[in-house]
Amino acid sequence: MGDNNTPDERQPRKRATVRAAVVPLLGLAVVLVGCIVAWNSNATESFGWFAYAPLSNQVFSGTGTAFVSQGTRIGLAIAVVGLLLLAFWAGYRTGRNSSPNNP
Repeated sequence: MGDNNTPDERQPRKRATVRAAVVPLLGLAVVLVGCIVAWNSNATESFGWFAYAPLSNQVFSGTGTAFVSQGTRIGLAIAVVGLLLLAFWAGYRTGRNSSPNNP
């Protein structure tokens, strides 16, 4: 008595609804942490000037060709992992909602 649901309707499981809320929040948190790490990394990359000096008898060798510090690269990699998690979740939810046998 008092139950207006038809026998074919099932209530969503509590565990599934919690997971549906936790995964995107976790992905968003990972993206934010990655952005904070990238923003707060000490950009101590130094760029020097060099010129053509044919009579110096020295070979020029650059110490690094990266224009981004290692901390920034790590932060951006963390943010990309978070974005991949969000993209996976969105694709999973879209595919699950469009399936005919949606449990």
